[in-house]
Amino acid sequence: MNTTYDAIVIGSGISGGWAAKVLCENGLKTCVVERGRNVEHNKDYPTAHLHPWELPHGGWMPRSFRDENPLITKSAGFGEDTAHFFIKDKEQPYVQKKPFDWIRGFQVGGKSLIWGRACQRWSQSEFESPFKYKYGIQWPVDYPEMAPWYHLVEDFIGVCGNKDGLESMPDGEFLPPFEMNCVERHMSKTLSDRYPDRHLVHGRWAHLTEPKEHHLELGRGKCQSRNLCMRGCPFGAYFSSNSSTLPSAQRTGNLSILSDAVVVKIIYDDQQKNATGIEYIDTATGSRQELKASIIFVNASALNTNLILLNSTSDRFPNGLGNDHDILGRYVGFHNYRGWASGRFEGFRDTYVYGRNPSELILANFRNVYKNDMPFVGGYTIFSGAYRARNEEAPENGPGIGAAYKEGLRLPGDWQAYMYMQGETIPKASNRVYLSDTEKDPWGIPQLVTDVNYDDNDELMVQDFLKESKTMLEAMGCTDIELDDSKQAPGLDIHEMGGCRMGADPKMSMLNRYNQLHLCQNVFVTDGACMTSTGNQSPSLLYMAFTARAATYAAEQFKARRI
Repeated sequence: MNTTYDAIVIGSGISGGWAAKVLCENGLKTCVVERGRNVEHNKDYPTAHLHPWELPHGGWMPRSFRDENPLITKSAGFGEDTAHFFIKDKEQPYVQKKPFDWIRGFQVGGKSLIWGRACQRWSQSEFESPFKYKYGIQWPVDYPEMAPWYHLVEDFIGVCGNKDGLESMPDGEFLPPFEMNCVERHMSKTLSDRYPDRHLVHGRWAHLTEPKEHHLELGRGKCQSRNLCMRGCPFGAYFSSNSSTLPSAQRTGNLSILSDAVVVKIIYDDQQKNATGIEYIDTATGSRQELKASIIFVNASALNTNLILLNSTSDRFPNGLGNDHDILGRYVGFHNYRGWASGRFEGFRDTYVYGRNPSELILANFRNVYKNDMPFVGGYTIFSGAYRARNEEAPENGPGIGAAYKEGLRLPGDWQAYMYMQGETIPKASNRVYLSDTEKDPWGIPQLVTDVNYDDNDELMVQDFLKESKTMLEAMGCTDIELDDSKQAPGLDIHEMGGCRMGADPKMSMLNRYNQLHLCQNVFVTDGACMTSTGNQSPSLLYMAFTARAATYAAEQFKARRI
């Protein structure tokens, strides 16, 4: 390994991969530093082609593992077939001042290997509402400014969806969507007939339904509708850093990847008044090493990014890099996933589905869009769908043994429908993370303390979702409707955001409009830590757009010798 580069990217996930791609394609010698192990596309997907009966426990984790890992085993998508992409609870401890479920995946590719793949564009309403209705500061960017970067990212990664002309969920650059099944079509039509302002439409998902030439050139192929995405896709059919951005960066000859390297801090030079590199721990030897660079992108995932910046102290910044006004680590947000609803459909029993659709429908936000007429602020997206359930009649009507019983189990049961919410939350100064004064992680780095909680606004939003979802399912013809407030802790949504937010005023924010630290402008933050508010749409596409924009700007500034 060299020790000096033009740019260092901390983290190799969704945003880190994009930083590497853009910087390398602009000619910068770039080192991506990843704290976890190396994972190579296809080669390191050990369960990708296994049948359930080929897994030791049929896909389930044994009780002993679940007892030792109560946190990670709650995560969506976690199982015996995906456990290799999650870290065990004891491997990276943290302090929960209030309950917070911090889900992490430490490997090259990060959580891009296990993400949900939802790719909605934020609406202009989401950018402007927090400041307009006084529950946040003003974003330094808006939708028209981000639209071309959305287009760039969508075209490269491949996003399937439909152009629906909705203000609350803008159209993008889409591949054909997966087909709705017959019940989903019924649900969508019934809802639009009953509620002119509510639209149950195809979601936008990072899946190649019809690959373009540039996808094929990278070795990516068409989605096979297996819905085994989180095992690692051997076809490269969903977007991950491993199948897309990192190979693209490697083709330039400008990329180096350093795995098994835990970043301790960013090194700040008081005389030069900028960052000069990073200090990291080689996890194989335990030794501390340094890398130097002119530009540093911090893409370690929101809370780890906050941890690194808080630990990057110096004479100039005793409270963390760029943190003169006690903003760093504050205004942490997340998405509210607590509300669930489900029901059963009579009829449609002569129809079934083809393949395993890896996508869902989305009911675009219909609350507080360009206005605020609810007793709460912000809005919520609803994910929805319908499926044939397992046949529950055969075990009850037979002796539980014999050919007739087995034959009955082959028949599907009734159609079921579901809805669950993804709600905007209010980033508040009191929702924060900070470093422990006493607890250390296995590498001697201070553990992160999470002090994040729900508020009255969240409670009102959950109650509205439960009431409205019940009304909508009834209108669609559902019976046996069940509603649930899971009361799950923040963090299990895996959409933690903020702590190093963007803004125009250095006294109220950490980053400027190009994602640079106000007070150390050769350091950029473009992962979830940069978020000024949470919106109601899934945030990953926005992280990628921010990163492509910021890395392009950084490369221009580097070439002009301004940083």
